[in-house]
Amino acid sequence: MYVPNTTWSIAFLVAVFIQTAIVLAFEGYVFGQFEANISADIGAAQRQDSNTVVIPTYLALFIFGEIFQVVVAWDSLRLKNTIQAIMLCLFNAAMLVYAGIQYEQIQQATYTLSNMQLTDNSNAYVLGGSTWGDMKPFLIAIIGVIGVGGFIMSYICFQLYREFGWTIYKQIGADLRMKHRYLAYQIFMSLLKFDFVFFLGFTIQFVVIILQRKDIEFALTIAVIPCTIIGLLLTAMIVRHELYYGMISMIFLFFAGMAYFLFKLVRMYQPSQAYKYVAARKSLTIFAVITLFLIIVTIINAIVCTRNFGKGLKQYVYKSSRREDLLSEKRYGHDDLVSTETMSPVVRRRMSLE
Repeated sequence: MYVPNTTWSIAFLVAVFIQTAIVLAFEGYVFGQFEANISADIGAAQRQDSNTVVIPTYLALFIFGEIFQVVVAWDSLRLKNTIQAIMLCLFNAAMLVYAGIQYEQIQQATYTLSNMQLTDNSNAYVLGGSTWGDMKPFLIAIIGVIGVGGFIMSYICFQLYREFGWTIYKQIGADLRMKHRYLAYQIFMSLLKFDFVFFLGFTIQFVVIILQRKDIEFALTIAVIPCTIIGLLLTAMIVRHELYYGMISMIFLFFAGMAYFLFKLVRMYQPSQAYKYVAARKSLTIFAVITLFLIIVTIINAIVCTRNFGKGLKQYVYKSSRREDLLSEKRYGHDDLVSTETMSPVVRRRMSLE
């Protein structure tokens, strides 16, 4: 198991972990206040109201998002993947925006619930009147913690860029074309991970807040989740093994996913459907737009990676665990494992003289 062993890699993981711990503690307090102040006499119908479920849903998404950051931070350090670390900083910025949306949406939800009378008691309300005052400071603090954490992560990421650059140079060599191919591969593999988290974030909100269990769309949306996970894992395997026709099939499925999110985005703003999305339309819109952008970038990068198939990159990707062996074999000129295209000009000239 990989353990960070340099100053900046340790600092990056510690910064992400501290932010995660603080944010989850504050989110837990917010959720605790909500549960403590909601009426014990609330009916099943009001318990399923979109304003009632929005706070637990936000908590679940923040738990998922922050844990995802810790895992991806560790994975970035393990793979020496600067691109993935940079994307993680951008993801943290998206979490900052989401924290701001959370503040507004929870304020609206608590106001609605504080003025909503219980179904069987006209003199009592669903939520205690002081709930928002207890939550507000912690929701503001979450925004501040993510903002400061993102600034620290970005600075450390710049230092990691300099540190990882030498590692990649030792692995790939000085061939600029091979470095560009490896960079495209790193971007693509990182995009798959962030495609997953934004797709899942959108789907969780859509299923929990918007859909009713009796809806056919509820079952279909739930079924899409495991299919998407399998598809993304399969795509990662296909690009690692450079399977041309498999990659073409995955690109087609990405186009289908883009059409799905465009449909959802347009539907949220149709006059006949808009009332269903009042409690979470802003956050769903943010997730849908970001997911669409990521899918478009993923398709473009998938095409680039497909064009790089058969050009010598596979040995670095598929045999990354044998990095030191490959470097040794390069030094001894084993061209059965390392093509002349991947070698530096000096090595090629030396081999031609021999």
